[in-house]
Amino acid sequence: MKKELFDFLNTDLQFVKGVGPKVAARFADVVGGRRVLDFLLHRPSAVRPRTVTEYVADATPGVTVTIELLIKSVRPGRSFRGRRVPTQIVCADHAGAAVLIQFFNSNFLDYWLKKMPVGTWRIFSGKLERTGTRNIINHPEFIEEPENISKIPAIQVIYPAGEGLTQKTFTAVRDQIFAALPDRLAGVDENTCEFFDALRAIHFPTGADDLLPNATPMAKLAYYELLAHQSAIAISRRTRMDARNARPVRPQKYNLMEQFYSALPFALTGAQNRVLDEIFSDMSRSMPMMRLVQGDVGSGKTIVALAAAVWMAQRGGQTALLAPTDTLAQQHYAKLKPLCDKIGIVCDILTGRDKGALRREKLISLRSGRTRVVVGTHALFSDDVEYKDLGLVIIDEQHRFGVAQREALRSKGRHPDLLALSATPIPRTLSMTMYGDMDVSIINEKPAGRLPIKTSKIPMSRYGELVAHLAPQINAGAKVFWVCPLVEEGEESNMTAAASRHDDLSKHFSGVGLVHGQMDKKKRDEVMAKFADDDSDMRILVATTVIEVGIDVPRATIIVIENAERFGLAALHQLRGRVGRGNRQSYCILLFGRNLSDDGMRRLDVLCETDDGFAIAEQDLMMRGVGELMGTRQSGWIQYHFVDYRMHRDLFRLASRAAMEMPASDAWTRDLMYIFDRGDSISA
Repeated sequence: MKKELFDFLNTDLQFVKGVGPKVAARFADVVGGRRVLDFLLHRPSAVRPRTVTEYVADATPGVTVTIELLIKSVRPGRSFRGRRVPTQIVCADHAGAAVLIQFFNSNFLDYWLKKMPVGTWRIFSGKLERTGTRNIINHPEFIEEPENISKIPAIQVIYPAGEGLTQKTFTAVRDQIFAALPDRLAGVDENTCEFFDALRAIHFPTGADDLLPNATPMAKLAYYELLAHQSAIAISRRTRMDARNARPVRPQKYNLMEQFYSALPFALTGAQNRVLDEIFSDMSRSMPMMRLVQGDVGSGKTIVALAAAVWMAQRGGQTALLAPTDTLAQQHYAKLKPLCDKIGIVCDILTGRDKGALRREKLISLRSGRTRVVVGTHALFSDDVEYKDLGLVIIDEQHRFGVAQREALRSKGRHPDLLALSATPIPRTLSMTMYGDMDVSIINEKPAGRLPIKTSKIPMSRYGELVAHLAPQINAGAKVFWVCPLVEEGEESNMTAAASRHDDLSKHFSGVGLVHGQMDKKKRDEVMAKFADDDSDMRILVATTVIEVGIDVPRATIIVIENAERFGLAALHQLRGRVGRGNRQSYCILLFGRNLSDDGMRRLDVLCETDDGFAIAEQDLMMRGVGELMGTRQSGWIQYHFVDYRMHRDLFRLASRAAMEMPASDAWTRDLMYIFDRGDSISA
């Protein structure tokens, strides 16, 4: 990529005219970064035609119109009996028909009123509403003098936006970026020009069809994005092959596996034994292991991971288990430490909370090799952490970590084996595409004694019945998760918040706890630990989705998910997995609101019909497509900008084949990997 173009793509958006640091920070939240490149990859979601009409009588209510109106009078906004009356601009079209322009928000109102003196004609563009005989346009997006009608686009591009960002801001930034691009593209190769031509086509669509997945520019960009990812996978695979003879030979020093199996209070399932055979076979080879273990919630992935760590320990190597949160790391440590103690392996935990002398002591133990298994968070790959012989890296909830984070930990050893765990089932039709550089094992069998969770859906109107039905269950010792999608009530949402639901349930029951992501971590962990304690009097835990992963409370047998229609299938399945972890019958109740769409009902029906996470993932994929399936809730999974799996299946295969045949030194492939942020995969 030409240096001038490279520098331009990396320009901070704050240096675009009219943006500045504050607006650039807002862009970062929405487009995923502050660079010009981040903006270019943020594709429009729709177009809004602005029909020009001369007479309001010819316009269709509910559509966006552009119309010339005479301003006749202004009625300032006021409060009336506790209700805010909007500012109203009384206008008339060329036939004398009245049109009311309303402003509910007082922000910039003085600015707009100065632009609309009484007795002048102005062009207004906005959504026309008709109430009885009244024609109303609320908050028009454009107000221009008649001679400036060209400033109002006939087709407006609509971008996914956020707080403090208007569509006008997006359009202004877009226009400046694409005005500056031609000079930077002078002299670049044909592939690069073709790529940016396709980007221009979707940022300047001529109609809604240009943004469909099968439109030529969209399909072209989807192919380029897939090629970037598949090329990174191909390079990763070659790198592993090159490391074939670079890793240390590990003869067996101790006899620990038999002790491990004897120490287990249960027998492993057939699926666990099969996966372990695959893992041990990989770890015996000269090439580093790269294996992904997928297992549904409660399938026993943690014990499989510990068995791999014991296998490594009996050959003198160390194992680091990386968890995404302190809470999950603490739970893993509590589960693994007693087993390690029984067989004489030193197991420790290292998180960001460890300070001073305690941290130094733990680091010395790791550096000396005394600690064989260490569980922790990102602290495991801090600069001051050294391992004597890191032989195995285990990544739990691996979709929460990017390639660069995984590699930061792997770099602490000499080509260590990598075992990734995922309790978020990935559709079988996607796993090889997403993880083509990894071998995939599936634990598709639950431990003996686990009963299927009984799932039912009920409307919110039966809330009182549900509370009454829960009372005898709770009095008999059951523990209940109650999940809400919000922390506090919001003006723009009728979803019950966790805080208010906690207050209401506290009127009916004693021992009701509350956790959410805005709480202090230490306080949140204390509440969760109290709920998990069988001897505590906390029977109900009201929570947001902070409990979605890694909370293990075997005594919890009921989970209520409020406004379940607002969650995706994968999230619902993960939440349901918080119960059914013991040998008692468990229940999942899906509470849904009044405005349940057909798609929302279908999602709830799928959850009621099956508890197979892989079947649910396939349904989720087909209903929402890969773009939404791997959205912000699955951060760390592939964040596709242009790919729609339902429409681009053939492109997956074409890109994979092209990547395998592409020379590793191909400059355009490297440029693509950089553009789509796949470059860090090269070192995998």
